[in-house]
Amino acid sequence: MTRQLNGTREEFRVTIGVTAPPMVRKRKIIVYISTSADGFIARADGSVDWLDRPRPKGNYGMGAFYKSIDTILWGRKTCDMALDFQKKGVPGSAFDTNVRNYVFTRRPVQSAAPAGVEFVNEPIKTFTTRLQAKKGGNIWMMGGAGIIASFLDEGEIDEFMLHVIPTFIGEGIPLIAPARRTVPLKLISCTKFPDGVVKLHYAVRK
Repeated sequence: MTRQLNGTREEFRVTIGVTAPPMVRKRKIIVYISTSADGFIARADGSVDWLDRPRPKGNYGMGAFYKSIDTILWGRKTCDMALDFQKKGVPGSAFDTNVRNYVFTRRPVQSAAPAGVEFVNEPIKTFTTRLQAKKGGNIWMMGGAGIIASFLDEGEIDEFMLHVIPTFIGEGIPLIAPARRTVPLKLISCTKFPDGVVKLHYAVRK
């Protein structure tokens, strides 16, 4: 459109009925896990007997966190451990079919996936790009150490929520599979609970 102003031709554009597209919130991949005070997530045999302790009201905020996610990522060993717990009738070990459960595996799958579970064998970045392109809640990285390390080394972990249990267990499975790495973190919050548990919430600096 052109208009005459003080003898000068001035061109300007008029935009009608056009609005910017809404911002799509990124689905964060969050490691939400308990560790011993010396940095282990389980004993060498996978046992977590040291987590068998009274829990305070609110269960360290687990309910609120669970409402924020709709997808869980599992390593194959952690999945196999959950299946073993289910065979033994351990309460709360069944897969929640109200969320999507993805199990990463390099080994051939010998049987059909349990209800609500999908086995994955594709590059991490390919998978996360596809997953985060879909609308949804945040994504819980369940672990264990191997899959946490693989996603972290690919730059695909956004946050850690670490519940440090005031117990040393001496040896076991570390939070992250060992490798030479330097990953700076930004502290979001630090919460102390009456039983001595401390929740450390970090963002991964990228």
